Amino acid sequence: MLQDPLFIVVAIACLAVVAILFFGIGSFAKGGEFNKKYANRAMRWRIIAQFVAVMLILLFVWLRGE
Repeated sequence: MLQDPLFIVVAIACLAVVAILFFGIGSFAKGGEFNKKYANRAMRWRIIAQFVAVMLILLFVWLRGE
């Protein structure tokens, strides 16, 4: 499975979602002006990345399903 390029793309997409989520949580914890400026943008990026990851997972399951 690790040799499958689509699996690697799906894994990278999932890791991107986790990274954006941790960035958002960190900015919420820090608070202040940075949080006010970037909180909504970070969560918008998380939702977009999560949508892409879910679509890639569904594509992977559809193409590799037996």
